[in-house]
Amino acid sequence: MKIRLLFFASLRERLGAVSEELELPANVKTVATLREHLHGRGGPWAEVFAPNRNVRAAVNQDMVQPAAAIKGGDEVAFFPPVTGG
Repeated sequence: MKIRLLFFASLRERLGAVSEELELPANVKTVATLREHLHGRGGPWAEVFAPNRNVRAAVNQDMVQPAAAIKGGDEVAFFPPVTGG
């Protein structure tokens, strides 16, 4: 399944990416397993998506918990815990 990823604030800066289209393996079905998948990329991805890091997520512009399901065509955005305005 293919999804669109968005990265905001310090995550964007640390990853050097604003957005990405990503084809997911079949075992990635929740925000939590997506984070594990991204963590597995290593380098700054491993640091940003480390299990002890507090990273907020939204699916299709709705804030969600890690157990939230994702499906093909979804937009998943990641935010640091506090985003200023």
